[in-house]
Amino acid sequence: MPLRGRIASPLLTGIAALGSVFSGDGLVPTLAGALATVLNSFEHGGQVGMVFEMYRTYGGFFQLLEETIEAAIEEKDLDKRENGDLFEMKMALQLGRSVSQLRELATKYASCRIEGREIHEFASKLF
Repeated sequence: MPLRGRIASPLLTGIAALGSVFSGDGLVPTLAGALATVLNSFEHGGQVGMVFEMYRTYGGFFQLLEETIEAAIEEKDLDKRENGDLFEMKMALQLGRSVSQLRELATKYASCRIEGREIHEFASKLF
């Protein structure tokens, strides 16, 4: 947001506060307060939209990872299948982990699943 947009809302709020102290009629503080409220609504509404878009993008990223893993597993031709170590490293890098961290998480997840406990850690360290 431009600098004038970040300054306008606090400036209008200050005008409303000073106007309520020094103004006798109350019209200036009311208008300044209303404009500050409208500007804040637009500013924060945009932030909510950005958060929504961020999570929507992350959903697409994880869906792509899932499809990549399924395609690698379902490949029947061994010549076309990607090298397992290379694939494991690629997945670890995309999730922001080292290969050893990814293996530890897989072991932890498998043991929690067998024992029927919930796991409270996500595979991705990036999001």
